[in-house]
Amino acid sequence: MAARSKARKRALDVLYESDVRSNDPLTTLAERVALAEPPVNDYTIELVEGVQGNRERIDAILSDYAEGWTVARMPDVDRAILRLGVYELLWRDEVPDAVAIDEAVELAKTLSTDESPRFVNGVLARVLRDRPER
Repeated sequence: MAARSKARKRALDVLYESDVRSNDPLTTLAERVALAEPPVNDYTIELVEGVQGNRERIDAILSDYAEGWTVARMPDVDRAILRLGVYELLWRDEVPDAVAIDEAVELAKTLSTDESPRFVNGVLARVLRDRPER
């Protein structure tokens, strides 16, 4: 697995854990950095900080583009994957759009339900198509 893929997976773990436990993701991230078992990649830190720093806007975008779903009603892991995917699509210009979507879909295939990859792909494709303002 490539370094950035591992960093995304680790960022997803932090975001998911924080969401499920109703903790601040930056606090959870700081705990993981302090433990350093395994060491936390710089890109993981950038992703968690970026998602958290833009979370209000990301959730508003997800509300607009997740047809038939509210952000609160989404499965926890799908919500974390989508937050990460939207952040990479809209705020990480060095990440190719196709890579951001593909990585999110792969995370959904590995960690969520059979329907989740299609759902994640659809939401992120609509976000990309319309490219809402950050």
